[in-house]
Amino acid sequence: MPHPGASWHPREHPAKQTHEYIRGGTTKILTLFHPATGQVRLQPAARCTNAVLHPWLCEHLSAILKPVPASAPARDPAVTRAAWTMWQVGLTMPFTLPHDLPPLRLLLVWDNLAGHKTPDLVRWLCAQGVMPLYTPVGGSWLNMAESIERVLKRRALDGQHPHSPEEIGTWFDQTARGWNEQPTPFVWNGKRRQRRRSSGEPIHRLGGSGACTHKPLKRSRSARADKCQSSQQVTH
Repeated sequence: MPHPGASWHPREHPAKQTHEYIRGGTTKILTLFHPATGQVRLQPAARCTNAVLHPWLCEHLSAILKPVPASAPARDPAVTRAAWTMWQVGLTMPFTLPHDLPPLRLLLVWDNLAGHKTPDLVRWLCAQGVMPLYTPVGGSWLNMAESIERVLKRRALDGQHPHSPEEIGTWFDQTARGWNEQPTPFVWNGKRRQRRRSSGEPIHRLGGSGACTHKPLKRSRSARADKCQSSQQVTH
């Protein structure tokens, strides 16, 4: 079944790398994305092991939570627990919540990986008032960070020929800084929201997840040229 993609090519003639392409290694991009504001926190890394990811995640989550009040007015513990457990309704394998729960301050959506379920990390998140929500296996499209990574990758690398993983990471970091100067908020466009949305509200789809924007994202001149060229090649 045909599906949206960056370009179309005839059968048995897939897209190929240009002669300038040299595979000189890969780089990992650690990403935290806040859809309501469009702000993105990004860090290139040579590896993405737990020893690298967990300290980086704790550092940036602590900075994000710093302006959020750590303590709320006295509340019924049952009400606090209900605010946490409502996010586990319908899960086949929910993790056990600690007995003493602080007020819920943040929802963290990420992939269903073994490293994201390390007991020490999960306990730390709960102690900070962070509820981890895991996307189903094969459901990365539920994570809007997939969309922002695709947008940044297109802006950083389209039409370019990096020669090292360090250069890729530098370009990603520079592109993310430019994005944060004038970010675009993302909204979720799932089936429930589609039923509630009025017919006249403008919405623009993004590739990579179920995220959308109220305003279309501007594409670079090189990307538009590549798109026109691809269209000419597949025109019959």
